[in-house]
Amino acid sequence: MLSPEEWTALWLSLEIAGLATVISLPFAVAAAWILARRRFPGKALFDALVHLPLVLPPVVTGYVLLVMLGRNGLIGSFLASHLGIVFAFRWTGAAIACAVMGFPLMVRAIRLAIEAVDPRLESAAGTLGANPFFSFVTVTLPLAIPGIIAGMVLAFAKALGEFGATITFVSNIPGETQTLSAAIYTALQDPYGEGTVIRLTLVSVIMAFGALIISEAMARRARSRLGQAAQG
Repeated sequence: MLSPEEWTALWLSLEIAGLATVISLPFAVAAAWILARRRFPGKALFDALVHLPLVLPPVVTGYVLLVMLGRNGLIGSFLASHLGIVFAFRWTGAAIACAVMGFPLMVRAIRLAIEAVDPRLESAAGTLGANPFFSFVTVTLPLAIPGIIAGMVLAFAKALGEFGATITFVSNIPGETQTLSAAIYTALQDPYGEGTVIRLTLVSVIMAFGALIISEAMARRARSRLGQAAQG
């Protein structure tokens, strides 16, 4: 059985991961479409910026977020003084950090799905009078749903396990920013925390397996529906 503090860390992790996934999705779809369908000067640089969180140490990403969005940061100071919005050391800041870390994984999965859609289908919709945005929404997006689902689940799973960027940006505050990973880290510092580590590790493994299984089931169902629609 989990203690009340462990339950808090669990639910907070799910809440942060869910919000991070929702935050990332529209931006990831837009970035994936640009990378898959557009040619422009600086595309390689844009691609590198999108995937930069994958290769940077998570602590560096967290520090950059702190410099940019901290209470005294370049953007954070304006948000705090004019809008009263503070992300540093708040659970919403943890969601932003997780969204940034999972963003490249979501973009990559969605980009591959969009690239797999035959551009001639979009062209056919254009000949019928559809503008590019309408063609994307009605033709490309439905066909890319399996990849979108896969990208969302990858980002969600990444958010559940994120540690370095979040602890740097929002610290490890019980009940506010202490996720499962942070709770495990805290328990490891306690000579009598082995039981907590084992319980939370098992919970993390079960959640990761569950996310992957649900992702595969949803993607398979989406592919089946698309196949039936194509036959119909």
